[in-house]
Amino acid sequence: MSVSFGGGYLKTKLELIRLKRSVRVAERVYSILEDKRDVLIARLNELIEQAQRLREQLIETLSDAYTAVQEGYMKVGPARFESIATTTPETLKIDISRYTMMGITLPIVEVKSVEAQYNYGIADTSVSLDEAVRKMRRILPTICNAAAAESAIFRVAEELKKTQRLLNALEYVVIPRYKSAIQEITMTLDEMERDYFTKLKHIKRILEKRAATTSLKSS
Repeated sequence: MSVSFGGGYLKTKLELIRLKRSVRVAERVYSILEDKRDVLIARLNELIEQAQRLREQLIETLSDAYTAVQEGYMKVGPARFESIATTTPETLKIDISRYTMMGITLPIVEVKSVEAQYNYGIADTSVSLDEAVRKMRRILPTICNAAAAESAIFRVAEELKKTQRLLNALEYVVIPRYKSAIQEITMTLDEMERDYFTKLKHIKRILEKRAATTSLKSS
C-alpha cells in the first residue's frame, strides 16, 4: 500500500483505484488512532490526579516520619541506630505485577505486611524510634504506589507522543499526498478521455466524408 510521491506513480485507472483504497485505509487508521489518543489522554489525566494525591499524602506523612526518625537517632545514638537499621528483618513484601492498556505495559504494586520479630527490646530503643518504624511502615505502600503512578505517567505520555506523531503524519503528510496524487491522476485520465473522444469524433467525421465521397462517385 505504498506510493511514490515524486511523480513516479502510474497515471492509470488501476493506480487510481489503488490510491483511493489506500486513502480509505489511512482514514480508518487515523480514526482508530484518534480513539486511542482520547483513551490515552483520559488515562493520563487519571494518573496525574492519582500521583498528585499520593504526592500530597507523602509530603504530609514523610515530614512526621522523618521527624520521628531524627528524634530516635538522637536518643539511641548513631551506633545503635545503625545496628538496628541493618539487622531489622523484612517487614513488608512488595509484589510487582503488570497489565497492558492500549499496547502499553503498566506496573501494579501491591505491598503486604510480613509478621516479623524485631531483634531489639523496648530498653534498647526509644518511643520516637518505635513511632518512626510504625510511620515508615504505614507510608511505604504510598511511596510504592506513587512510584508506580509516576512510571505509568511516563509510559502513557511516551505512547501518547508516538500516537500524536502518527496522527500528524497521516493528517498532514500521508493522506494529503494520496489525495493530491488522486486528483492529479483523475485530471490526467479525464484529459486523456477528452482527447480520446475528440479523436474519435475526428475519425468519425473523416469516415463520414469518405463515405459521402464514395457515395457520390458511385452515383
